[in-house]
Amino acid sequence: MKTFAGISQMYSTLSTSQIILQSIPFDQTSTWGKGADKGFNAFLEASMNMELYDIETNSEVYRKGIYMPERWDGFENPEDMYKSVYRRTKELLETDKFLTFFGGEHSISIGIIKAFYEKFQNLTVLQLDAHADLRPSYHGSPYNHACALHDASQNCNLIQVGIRSMDISERQYADMYKTYLAEEIIKVDDWIISSIDQMTDDIYITLDLDVLDPSIMPATGTPEPGGLDWYTLINYLFIVFDKKNVVGFDIVELAPIANLHSPQYLAAKLYYKMLSYKFF
Repeated sequence: MKTFAGISQMYSTLSTSQIILQSIPFDQTSTWGKGADKGFNAFLEASMNMELYDIETNSEVYRKGIYMPERWDGFENPEDMYKSVYRRTKELLETDKFLTFFGGEHSISIGIIKAFYEKFQNLTVLQLDAHADLRPSYHGSPYNHACALHDASQNCNLIQVGIRSMDISERQYADMYKTYLAEEIIKVDDWIISSIDQMTDDIYITLDLDVLDPSIMPATGTPEPGGLDWYTLINYLFIVFDKKNVVGFDIVELAPIANLHSPQYLAAKLYYKMLSYKFF
């Protein structure tokens, strides 16, 4: 049985783990580059080749235990996926483990976030993404990847970071005082403190890998130029985890490219960094 990074059973069973890593390889609504359903397997393989000592935090966070349940798949349509993910996330929240999710496309986050904001009052959702994803419906469904954060925008405190693509119809749903455009991030120094000051205590992070620049993360369905670099992203995440109570997170939209290993290795390293920051 595969485990994250090949860790031993001592650190990968439900009873010995503080962390759950749930795979949701759903990719029905992506409208350009396909392959996000293959992202988790590539991510898992890359993790096998990663050092488990994190220099920055002087820690080996895998010792907290990382349990991987059976993947959630077999959904008939986006609505079926949403309902099932929402229900199962509510069940996982009863375990009192630290919940992490890996897509799949960004639509998987809709049901996850709903379950979280129903459990945590006054929740902030921190969206790290190239795209606003605020359409109420797209291609006839409110559970499309282009609608991933619409429900969150209506029901909790939404902070958007790294945005550089938006349809005009989404503008009415975007709070531009809580939207940190990628082009602004490179020009000013105070965006980190400003965004954190707008957050409540409990934070859920949804991280679309296309928030990163395609030069280091080309393996996404819709890569947008002008994204964040590695250190800008992890420095920001370090501060968020340090200042706030991150209650869970997801990483989505890894669509592997044949014979190119660096994107999935980056995703594995990023996932492990986020865990290291949480338990540091």
